[in-house]
Amino acid sequence: MTKKKGWGEWAFVLGLLLAIVAGLMTEWLSPGTVGLALVVLGLIVGLLNVQKKETVNFLVAAIALMLTGLAQVDQLPLVGIYLDSILANIVVFVAPAVLIVSLKTIFELGKD
Repeated sequence: MTKKKGWGEWAFVLGLLLAIVAGLMTEWLSPGTVGLALVVLGLIVGLLNVQKKETVNFLVAAIALMLTGLAQVDQLPLVGIYLDSILANIVVFVAPAVLIVSLKTIFELGKD
């Protein structure tokens, strides 16, 4: 269990760092490559990092985060464009994890 948890933790940290760095350096990084890396890392987080007891908290936080991504933070002077890119990248990272956790939860509910 610790080995699986370790991979999930690293995927989570790496995904957040990549989302932030890519949001700050939009001109220098390829959006397709960054997006693919974020999706893969999000899938790993969903499979390995979110435990059964964390499911509800994770899904609620993810919904709140994704709704925050819809806010028009790009209207903020100076930092808005960067915050918008960072939030968009975080949503791309979190969405696959939400999909996996949701499917695991639905499967568990169907077993009962």
